[in-house]
Amino acid sequence: MDYGDPVSYLVLARGVDVISSDGQRVGTVKSVLADESTSVFDGIVIDIRTGPGGDRFVDAHEVGSLYERAVVLPLTADEVQQLPAPTASPAVVVHRPGGRSLWSRMRGR
Repeated sequence: MDYGDPVSYLVLARGVDVISSDGQRVGTVKSVLADESTSVFDGIVIDIRTGPGGDRFVDAHEVGSLYERAVVLPLTADEVQQLPAPTASPAVVVHRPGGRSLWSRMRGR
């Protein structure tokens, strides 16, 4: 399948398909998390089902490849189901051109 060109987390669009390592569509990108003060990619929140309760956090080290039309994870579909829900943390949404948004975690470290 053609997922388009590789992209940076800075331009990853909301709603892009998330694909497991076994080739299954397991959800869509809901938001991108980063620490804007250090320009460090923290991970993504994905929606694995329609409706409440479907959000899962994928840590940056668990994100495989980012493309224009897909995120490919090195996790199986079963492993994606076991990912944790995102934790509540103060965040700022930065809206980008083309409907893209970047969630920036405010860290108190």
